[in-house]
Amino acid sequence: MPKLSDVIAVLEEIYPPQWAESWDAVGLVCGDPEAEVGRVLFAVDPVQAVVDEAVEWGADLLVTHHPLYLRGTTTVAATGFKGRVVHTLIKHDIALHVAHTNADHADPGVSDALAEAVGLKVTGPLVADPTDPAGRRGSGRIGELPQPMTLSAFAARVAAGLPATAAGVRAAGDPEQLVRRVAVCGGSGDSFLAEARRAGVDAYLTADLRHHPASEATEAAPVALVDAAHWATEWPWLTLAARELTSRTADRGRPLETRVSTRVTDPWTAHAPMPYTP
Repeated sequence: MPKLSDVIAVLEEIYPPQWAESWDAVGLVCGDPEAEVGRVLFAVDPVQAVVDEAVEWGADLLVTHHPLYLRGTTTVAATGFKGRVVHTLIKHDIALHVAHTNADHADPGVSDALAEAVGLKVTGPLVADPTDPAGRRGSGRIGELPQPMTLSAFAARVAAGLPATAAGVRAAGDPEQLVRRVAVCGGSGDSFLAEARRAGVDAYLTADLRHHPASEATEAAPVALVDAAHWATEWPWLTLAARELTSRTADRGRPLETRVSTRVTDPWTAHAPMPYTP
């Protein structure tokens, strides 16, 4: 079996740390570089339920999209939930590696997987990385549907293409508006509303849209908005990442067993209809 250091080298070849935003916390969180790795579990969130799944499956490495300690810490005591995660991982010899905004910016990356999940053919990044001569890397993606469809039909397509969450999928705009060219951004994407407007797309699919930015965006231009759960928009990347790692390690004679967690770690767990009309 390959060493953890060998597997991390491949992961950082696919998702180089230098592609991460300056505020981000990516890379190896815990683990012995000399330890052997045979099983790798991929998940969005490094929460206790996912760590318990890694223990139960016998994983040697857990790769998550979201960092455990984004803003740093002065303690990993098991008195807190993050400390308990670290203690569980170390106790069971499971390493933790994070690929966050470096995976967002990669080609293919998080938004490529999201675009594929909802049936879009990617034509380029929403915000291009100026350091990429090929013009493929960057934040978000722009893609096209095989044929135009109404906004309501596209929202239903998104709901069918992503894993189910309690919140479901929301849309802002005329339900009968035709949609063909779409911008997507896995995770929180309201900081790219202006870029989506300038791109001249018919709709923008992302997560965590807040009232004021969404209201102002729909007033500023006829770009429809489609809002899904943060976890759901990033989950498709797990399969892509697992496939990339499996392929590259196998090519080097170091085969790994990989698994994608299907545990829903979206924090919202229930949805109640609102029948009251003022």
